[in-house]
Amino acid sequence: MEFRVEKDSLGDVQVPADAYWGSQAERSRKLFRISGLREHPKMIDAYVLLKKAAAQANTDLGLLDPNVGRAIIQAADEVLGGRLRDQFPVDVFHMGAGTSLNMNVNEVLANRAEEILGGVKGEYRIVNPNDHPNYGQSTNDTFPTAMRIMARLMLEDLFHAVDGLAEALSQKGREFDGILKSARTHLQDAVPIRLGQEFAAYAASVRKGRRWLEYAASELEELGIGGSAAGTGLNTHPAYAQKVVDHLISYTGLRFRHSPDMREAMQSNLPLEALASGLRILCLELTRISNDLRLLTSGPLTGLAEIVLPPVQPGSSIMPGKVNPSMAENLNIVLFQVLGQCQTIDYCVQAGQLELNVMMPGMAFAAQFALQILTNTLETFTANCVTGIVANEETCRHYAETSPSLATALNPHIGYKQAAEVVKTALKEKKSIPQVVREKGLLDEATLSKALDPALLTEPGIPGKS
Repeated sequence: MEFRVEKDSLGDVQVPADAYWGSQAERSRKLFRISGLREHPKMIDAYVLLKKAAAQANTDLGLLDPNVGRAIIQAADEVLGGRLRDQFPVDVFHMGAGTSLNMNVNEVLANRAEEILGGVKGEYRIVNPNDHPNYGQSTNDTFPTAMRIMARLMLEDLFHAVDGLAEALSQKGREFDGILKSARTHLQDAVPIRLGQEFAAYAASVRKGRRWLEYAASELEELGIGGSAAGTGLNTHPAYAQKVVDHLISYTGLRFRHSPDMREAMQSNLPLEALASGLRILCLELTRISNDLRLLTSGPLTGLAEIVLPPVQPGSSIMPGKVNPSMAENLNIVLFQVLGQCQTIDYCVQAGQLELNVMMPGMAFAAQFALQILTNTLETFTANCVTGIVANEETCRHYAETSPSLATALNPHIGYKQAAEVVKTALKEKKSIPQVVREKGLLDEATLSKALDPALLTEPGIPGKS
């Protein structure tokens, strides 16, 4: 491999001759061989969008030479368009605060801008990484800003996935609305419920979980760019910060706003904790729902078997014909991983000290990884599981009619004591509740039918009473 030699404050650094990154990214690449993982494309997008907005703002304010400003903006647009994506080699676990990634982005944009202006990459005679793409900036205000932009951009995809799941569950609620079954409390038979009501409730829970993420999205839209090194705005124009935010709004269409206190925006990473909290709430609800689906499909002969999940692959290497709830299991696996990433964010957020939190690379990776895998699994779970769920209507009705709790609906007609005797007889003789009532002649057929009408049994009111 051919190299060029770059100099920085620590001395000479050999950089691959064809690389657009420079000495600082090269030092980081060699030092932090930790995970082999690189930043998510959305984190690169976010950082480059921020650098583009900063270059435009500084050019507007006369602080950057117009030719240099335009070249940086062109370089940024090329990266955003898909070029030079292999030029960001910094491991996701690098030096504190994110300086390695900030300089990696500065170096790529500076070297490409240098080329655009007729120079040679690595010489920095026209465009310097520190003086131009990083003008009026610091890692300390750009990394948390880029991290928030990244998370907010990725939330858009997650919102779409959550909405798709909620709508699929709602559709099943409508499809299964007329199917009566036995509810279960304490995992024991309880009063009747409609299968559709269960699924409609799942949809409602998912939509409620989305609301917490909407709050997190709003927090992420508050940006502390312009704070420079310590939140004081040193070396920035008074109008710079708002101009950067205005350009970001125009680039993304999102409702970013400037933080009213740049010190707070640098000291605190509360928006990332809001994200972790929202993800945690949604994941806990989804875990409960996924576990319910696994219970409802258990069987096919020795479990509940009230629903059938779409078979997606053979379930055993030794038991022929076995089919497992693979998509629901996959959802649980991913949810637990997301919850672990949320705990990482928790620890990183509380580790801030005085004017800076240097744990930002850790929380940035945890956020991007959690958002990506959760979005992906919700999309595949919806498409390959929820939309294809089939109800076992005969099994559901059998459980509803043989459940002792069905006798609760008879209390207003024959009284609690006599209803209890019906239950004892039904259990002893292995008969359904309606069958015992008929045999004992406790109610005429019209009254019995009305008392056990599925709609009346599962809506507020006294069964059989208008």
